[in-house]
Amino acid sequence: MSFRTLNRIALVDDDDAFRDALAERLALGGLAVSAFASAEAALRSLDARFDGVVVTDLRMPGMDGRQLVERLAALDPDLPVVMMTGHGDIAEVVEAMKRGAYDFLAKPFAPERLVETVRRALEKRALVLDNRRLAALAADDEVSIPLSGTSRPVEALRAAIQRLADARVDVLIEGETGSGKEAVARAIHNAGVRRLKPFVAVSCAALPEAGLESLLMGQAAGAGPGMLRRREGQIEQSHQGTLFLDEIDLAPRAAQLLLLRVLEEREVLPIGAMEPHALDLRILAATKGDPAEAVARGDLREDLYYRLNVVRLRTPPLRERRDDIPLLFARFLGRSADRLGRAVPPIDHAMRRRLIEHDWPGNLRELANYASQVAVGLVLTPDHPGRAALPPEGLARQVQVYEAELIREALTRCQGDIRQVTAVLQIPRKTLYDKMARHGIVPSSHRATTAGPAAGAAKGAGQAPADRLRTAGG
Repeated sequence: MSFRTLNRIALVDDDDAFRDALAERLALGGLAVSAFASAEAALRSLDARFDGVVVTDLRMPGMDGRQLVERLAALDPDLPVVMMTGHGDIAEVVEAMKRGAYDFLAKPFAPERLVETVRRALEKRALVLDNRRLAALAADDEVSIPLSGTSRPVEALRAAIQRLADARVDVLIEGETGSGKEAVARAIHNAGVRRLKPFVAVSCAALPEAGLESLLMGQAAGAGPGMLRRREGQIEQSHQGTLFLDEIDLAPRAAQLLLLRVLEEREVLPIGAMEPHALDLRILAATKGDPAEAVARGDLREDLYYRLNVVRLRTPPLRERRDDIPLLFARFLGRSADRLGRAVPPIDHAMRRRLIEHDWPGNLRELANYASQVAVGLVLTPDHPGRAALPPEGLARQVQVYEAELIREALTRCQGDIRQVTAVLQIPRKTLYDKMARHGIVPSSHRATTAGPAAGAAKGAGQAPADRLRTAGG
């Protein structure tokens, strides 16, 4: 990803002559200016993706500069706004800065000072947008790998994620440890309109007893010694975005009560605040296992469970999506090798057998850890006749070759018995035949032979015509 230098300015001022003169001076400084005669006109053209800085007058008819700052802060709290004002309005500008303005200039000011201020603000905006893109790339990787595959369970899960992306309902995600619950939550967030706002993940199992309310609800300015500024809690940080409550069934009882109130009221009351803060919340929660069992054990409050249990999603364990293991392992291995700056290592017979036979109780997390061990060289790959390296033709080709080798190995172990092979690979018979046809695999070539002419004749009699021709020609 390349980092950009920003130069866009949205200039808002109702004085036509002053606005035109200032726009010309900014343009001479190498800045791209979009001029607006009112705050309302500017708002119609700006959103959270605006890669620039807003410069606005304080006093304007209709919506003034302070109101514009508040509206822009609701769109994107990290969008820098520079205020222009007369000397008599300093107190109002200070109040606007408390509400999110970046800086201010008192009229009259030298144009060079405005250009200098704007360039500092542009540097800040560029840093924010670059960090967002880096975070999005990392999130996409963390989401796309766990949800990769063509098995029925994961295809159904992806379809459910798309349906829920913009649905105004809370979602309860259940699944085993390491099955990808946070990846599902991030996928729901990223697929909808809330993707431009924060995704705040709260590890409920790690919430402390001491300082719990401050951490979740925040503190008002002056609420405690040294508290000169208001501090947002984790819940408020997710305003207009997504709040993900991971392992809600392991949260302390006090935390569960706080979260229940937030779910019901959609507001928080920071410590020391006089009035609650209304929030636009999308809440996704995850449990380590069956939430009903957690209620029965007393780990999860029953009222909290029923408040969360509007829509439920289940993340399938890896043993239920064995068809996806070759692709998942290849992607995890590629990512690990890339992070280490190494070539993707070859896969040997022992690794292949482990991928086929292991039940993966740690699910995706265990598979990813195994891929990291292979990439770093902690899993030995000694040369032997059964070793087959993955070709360097790209991920799709590597997965195809790997899948074909897994099928051949299963056929050999099961002596060509299709029923046993489908049981070992845990795939439907039709899927197996489709894959064998695609890879040019002939099941009869993997069947055991018995010495002697009679056995050979019996084998030939039982073959399909194409197999008999293949045997005669070979």
